[in-house]
Amino acid sequence: MIKKRNLYIFFSILIIIVLTGFSLGPIMSKVETPKFKILSTFNNIEIRAYKPMLIAEIDVRETRKEAVSQGFRSLADFIFGNNIRNDKIKMTAPVVQQSSEKIKMTAPVVQQLSSQGWKVSFVMPSSYTIHDIPKPLNNDIIIKEIPARKMAVIKFNGRNEKDNISKYEKKLLKFMDLNNFTHEENPEYAFYNPPWTLPVLRRNEVMIEIKN
Repeated sequence: MIKKRNLYIFFSILIIIVLTGFSLGPIMSKVETPKFKILSTFNNIEIRAYKPMLIAEIDVRETRKEAVSQGFRSLADFIFGNNIRNDKIKMTAPVVQQSSEKIKMTAPVVQQLSSQGWKVSFVMPSSYTIHDIPKPLNNDIIIKEIPARKMAVIKFNGRNEKDNISKYEKKLLKFMDLNNFTHEENPEYAFYNPPWTLPVLRRNEVMIEIKN
């Protein structure tokens, strides 16, 4: 009797965890994303024309997996208040009012290989310009304007592990070579979901800038 009860409790908890993953993942991911126009589609590959955007970027000298984690923490610290402006902004409950400005979270987190290790960046809300965004107190974070550009993008689900990323990066590069696209060498990896999102619901992308 006790074993059956424990088994029932176990499966009840498992069901709650699964349902929570299915519900929280999409809800938490409904934030502002970069503006782009889809020029053409080939299965899960899109050619996109991106509008200019503002990003906060940090170089991290770590392995790819550790870099995205460390970079995310530093950038989140910046947008959640560690910036030079001391304006008091009224917030609705349950967020507590803070003395420093709180910048809205956006998606995705973008990662790219650099000479220093890995560049990790957040796209800033479109309401800001380079002139009015609060300056980071962390001197390792820089604010950059990214001009309009054309990108080849492949979308995929699952975890942002090396093998999964490499698989889709190769598919995208093969597609670009077959279609004679001249492109930048370093791909960008975009991750849209919080870590508790079920892998099947995660939105990931490999992005490569098109030159021609």
